[in-house]
Amino acid sequence: MAQGQKRESIKLALATLRENKLRSGLTILGIVIGVTTVITISSVINGVNRRVNDWITSVGTNVIWVFHMPMIGVKPTTEMLSRKKLTLDDALALRSLPHVLGSDAEQRHVDETFRVGNVDVKYNGKKVAGAFLFGSTAQIQVVDDLDLASGRFFTEDEDARHAHVCLLGYDTAQTLFEDADPIGKDVNVATGLYTVIGVLDKRKQPFGTGKNPADNGVYFPLGTFHNLYPEIRDMFIAIRYDDQRYKALVEEEVREMLRIRRKVRVEKPDDFEMMGPDTLSKLWNQLTGGLVLFMIAVSSVGLMVGGVGVMNIMLVSVTERTREIGVRKAIGASRRDILTQFTTEAVTLCAVGGIIGIVAGAVLTWIVYLLPFGLPATLSTLWVLLGFTVSCAIGLLFGIYPAWKAANLDPVEALRYE
Repeated sequence: MAQGQKRESIKLALATLRENKLRSGLTILGIVIGVTTVITISSVINGVNRRVNDWITSVGTNVIWVFHMPMIGVKPTTEMLSRKKLTLDDALALRSLPHVLGSDAEQRHVDETFRVGNVDVKYNGKKVAGAFLFGSTAQIQVVDDLDLASGRFFTEDEDARHAHVCLLGYDTAQTLFEDADPIGKDVNVATGLYTVIGVLDKRKQPFGTGKNPADNGVYFPLGTFHNLYPEIRDMFIAIRYDDQRYKALVEEEVREMLRIRRKVRVEKPDDFEMMGPDTLSKLWNQLTGGLVLFMIAVSSVGLMVGGVGVMNIMLVSVTERTREIGVRKAIGASRRDILTQFTTEAVTLCAVGGIIGIVAGAVLTWIVYLLPFGLPATLSTLWVLLGFTVSCAIGLLFGIYPAWKAANLDPVEALRYE
């Protein structure tokens, strides 16, 4: 008998929802918006996180970058800007450290205001605008782990004699030469001609599905680059070591050698900055942590509004069906049966809202992924399950009071209700 009453309660709850489709739809609008927000934002964060991790893996975990001031995340102070620059001799000295496979001194020419390339590269009437220019030693192939699409890297000898040779980024080569072989051809960069000896393969893009800016670049031997832009003094040093197990040891040895070379007193802090791929991961996790908090805040508003709407409509429903509740109690329905009926109705209402929100979020994720230069959004199973679970919990939380009120109606008074 009890099981029969329970099944009857669930049937009545579902029948009520079917009879009031418009009202039910408007009631769960807040739930739909909240869950859609969770699914869409979490998908974007999940997709970009994967892309960033893939990019960091492609860079390599056994890499340390050194610069005379913080590279990202900090606004340079006057003291940082006035620090002594790193030098080629510093990079050469670091190669003598145990576990160090190579160290490369790197310089670049970009627009200082917008940090973008601003040099034209020309060949046979074709032009690449806004190219990045890079200068490095021959150890770029060891430290940066770059792949060649064709040709070769420049040598130490070419660097020493400031040879007019260069490597082209993938996009630069495609724009200037299309299907033709660029090796051996002379391209016009700034004020001179440089012979192309190699083309770099396409590089991974850490964010989004667009192109990597470094693919729109030209790479020179460091000596050649210095002749081209002698006024550029800022220099990065990139170091690759042999095993992740020695990370702390290598960092300490690099720090000690640079402090000695730069004559930093014992009581003074470092006048240079070191970072690795793990630093980028931590910084990115901090940024995405803020996005997650924003997502939770926005979705919570929608879910709370939806929950209040559910409670309101359920209280109205209890009032409208007071006589029905009295009849059910008169023919043997217990308080638990009535409680089950109205709780099921509230939970089902919110569960349907959660499902609609998940579908809407999945569609938005698909649209974001397919848009030109869109973000690499990836649907997260964890957040899908969490969104659905929270929507059901909202139904239970905000539906329990109306259900309790219905269950405690006096059957005699309920039968008299008009």
